[in-house]
Amino acid sequence: MFLSLSLDPEVPGRLSELCLELLKAFDDEINAFLVNMFGPRDSRVRGWFMLDSYLPTFSLTVMYLLSIWLGNKCMKNRPALSLKSILTLYNLGITLLSMYMLAELILSSWEGGYNLQCQDLASAGEADVRVAKVLWWYYFSKLIEFLDTILFVLRKKTSQITFLHVYHHASMFNIWWCVLNWIPCGQSFFGPTLNSFIHILMYSYYGLSVFPSMHKYLWWKKYLTQAQLVQFVLTITHTMSAVVKPCGFPFGCLIFQSSYMLTLVILFLNFYFQTYRKKPMKKETEELPAGKEVKNGFSKAYFTAANGVMNKKAQ
Repeated sequence: MFLSLSLDPEVPGRLSELCLELLKAFDDEINAFLVNMFGPRDSRVRGWFMLDSYLPTFSLTVMYLLSIWLGNKCMKNRPALSLKSILTLYNLGITLLSMYMLAELILSSWEGGYNLQCQDLASAGEADVRVAKVLWWYYFSKLIEFLDTILFVLRKKTSQITFLHVYHHASMFNIWWCVLNWIPCGQSFFGPTLNSFIHILMYSYYGLSVFPSMHKYLWWKKYLTQAQLVQFVLTITHTMSAVVKPCGFPFGCLIFQSSYMLTLVILFLNFYFQTYRKKPMKKETEELPAGKEVKNGFSKAYFTAANGVMNKKAQ
């Protein structure tokens, strides 16, 4: 009987239909849960690429996590790749995209007369739609930034693929799918504006550091983590200001965003104290036991961060 079923040409088609039905049921359940939690979706973003269904975002996130696991296995007995040309183009591309998002968010929020303390979702008219379009690119950029990790895998920089790194990349992509569907403008503009500015600094540094002749000009590398922490604190402050002085922005979204940003503050503070507060003196670095590699007075942890920090030696 099993043999007859396996030879039946209709079986693959039935299995495909069953898989599609299961995926659709899963998508419907997720959508129903989110609508029950956040209310109806924003009609202004209906039909936008990758937003109507959660499945693409969820599937790409699963593929991202699997690629880390499978990629490390595949690269285990293979030499690390250099990828210097690809790294240069990639970092340049993210820097330019961040510049565009920063400029467009400033201009569109200015056009809409956004209130810095609290901005609702509907009062700015076309400016709100303009902000939403930029935030879609911000959401999509989180998919592009999965390449940070993939490049680490191909270059065998496994020490840089930390929990902080993977958590930040995977969660941001999924959270911003929700943001675009329910709160695609208004108060949501502030965090991406700051983050775009920080990414201009970060990816400029990573791109320039590919060239050895530029290293002497990159004295500001140690301030990148501090800038990220300031960004998180400012975003939490801005979010909570809308709780103190409400303007109609969904209260649950404000609490969720503040809670999520708090997790990033905790993780980055942990990284910061492990890296900078434990910076050994020159004499102490000479007495470190095997395995405790230090470069220029910083431990390996220095070269690990959430948004694609490159290993200095490789660059």
